[in-house]
Amino acid sequence: MIRIFRLKNIISIKDFEREDIEYLLDEASKLENIAKSKEVSEELKGKLLGLMFFEPSTRTKMSFETAMKRLGGECIGFENSGSSSVSKGESIADTAKMFEGYSDALVIRHELEGVSKFISDIVDVPVINAGDGAGQHPTQTLLDLYTIKNEIGYIDNLKIALIGDLKFGRTVHSLSNALGLFDNVKIYLVSPPELRMPQEILHDISKTNIKYVEVDSIEEIIDDVEVLYVTRIQKERFADIEDYLKIKGAYIINKKMLEGKDLIVMHPLPRIDEIADDVDNTKYNKYFTQAANAVPMRMAILKTLIKNNPKQ
Repeated sequence: MIRIFRLKNIISIKDFEREDIEYLLDEASKLENIAKSKEVSEELKGKLLGLMFFEPSTRTKMSFETAMKRLGGECIGFENSGSSSVSKGESIADTAKMFEGYSDALVIRHELEGVSKFISDIVDVPVINAGDGAGQHPTQTLLDLYTIKNEIGYIDNLKIALIGDLKFGRTVHSLSNALGLFDNVKIYLVSPPELRMPQEILHDISKTNIKYVEVDSIEEIIDDVEVLYVTRIQKERFADIEDYLKIKGAYIINKKMLEGKDLIVMHPLPRIDEIADDVDNTKYNKYFTQAANAVPMRMAILKTLIKNNPKQ
């Protein structure tokens, strides 16, 4: 079956059709050997990737840099607004137009929702959203799906628990939207009342063939799922530190509670205390594999977007 990829930009998982996701899953699989062997191809030799990171990032920024270099390209950019002319008062629009002149594609992380979409409307090179506030993180979702497909063997008929900060967690927002493109998926939403999944996300997935259940405890659902997708309680999203401290550590996964279970544990990282260290050396741990999978998936994204949309 010949698949095509339709999108010029990757802004939101809501823009995707199932065929787009399956195209990138296939491409990532083809590129995995290069990623693992640490070879360098010449797929994007001579191309430059612009990294505009207005918000801190470790794995996302480093994996995009690694992916671009494995494809033979190079990166330019900054990792906080203080090291760019934005700190002098330059508008985001002007910064983006400057980057457009230097780069073949842009990767943008910003604390405000909608910034990547705004920039994609004013530049002619592909734009990739690397996380916008509590909104979307589509490339994380794509590597999450790649991990699930590799480890479980399928995405259709999946039973998955999303655990922790479902209110502000952009990774679980994007993942929920993406799973709605697959068949017969059941999602268990596990969170404190203060951090329930936003109604707009529930509205989106209720229009798909996803079944979802909101519960308060992991114990209620742990025997029914194939994936525990754990997220941290995000201190930086709370206006009042006391509100954060009340629910910090609400859910902690440890080795004992996993024993005898047939499931995997995933986490977009960084973790704080929500997965105990004693899980690290067990068969359940797939969060480090998940982080490594960022490279072949982001290689697939960069290769596809830059080759499909060559700079004029």
